[in-house]
Amino acid sequence: MSAPAPIVVVMGVAGSGKSTVAALLAQRLGAAFADGDDFHPPANVAAMAAGRPLTDDDRWPWLAAVRDWIAAQHAAGRAVVVPCSALRRTYRDMLREAGPVRFVHLTGSAELLAERIGARTGHFMGPAMLAGQLATLEPLGPDEPGVVVDVAAEPARIVAAALDYLGAPT
Repeated sequence: MSAPAPIVVVMGVAGSGKSTVAALLAQRLGAAFADGDDFHPPANVAAMAAGRPLTDDDRWPWLAAVRDWIAAQHAAGRAVVVPCSALRRTYRDMLREAGPVRFVHLTGSAELLAERIGARTGHFMGPAMLAGQLATLEPLGPDEPGVVVDVAAEPARIVAAALDYLGAPT
């Protein structure tokens, strides 16, 4: 009997490279991929673009949509990789309702993250939101399945570290 298809959430604050790393990881694993940001309702996107932090009431429907997509993919027997900030443990608990989620937590210095956010174009999350995300972030607990990877390395090395954690060939 083969091992169940992995469910991986690439988590972290804005600017950590979640989407880039998750897309590369999904490609390497042959996994279904969807960007967690694409599940935000228009009101959430507008709020963040205006510099207003989301409340938990804003986040719950978004997280439920991400969870439901993961659960549908998992039920179909597909490996899944999705980038999603998953800043608080309660958010990660909701995502884990979809199945045995493992987390790849991307971390980096506030300076590096701010530099990356400032350099990108066409994204709704502006640099002013970073401090709030860093303050909200609850690191993975010792009982949460996951690995922490510093984003100072190039994406290929970050993906290699994630694959190593997952026990997949690098």
